[in-house]
Amino acid sequence: MSIIIKPIITEKITKQSEVLNRFGFVVDNKANKVQIRKAVEAAYGITVVSVNTMNVRPDRTTKYTKSGLISGKTNAYKKAVVQVKEGETIDFYNNI
Repeated sequence: MSIIIKPIITEKITKQSEVLNRFGFVVDNKANKVQIRKAVEAAYGITVVSVNTMNVRPDRTTKYTKSGLISGKTNAYKKAVVQVKEGETIDFYNNI
């Protein structure tokens, strides 16, 4: 079971990584904070200070098309914001 699914790279998380040393990840829905801390420390070789998690709800949409109403939704997921020890950082772009 892989706990970390992918990193989140948005303007808000990028600004937090530069100023507050925080990084965002999409994680498994059943993972808790201790498991997330251990997975990030093992994957990136850094020290994690704190972990904040949140469940993101699915967004429902309705589209009015030529063929009628089409309704859909996005997937729900769990997001983790990890604060790293001062002086350490995670480089997401080193494998490109």
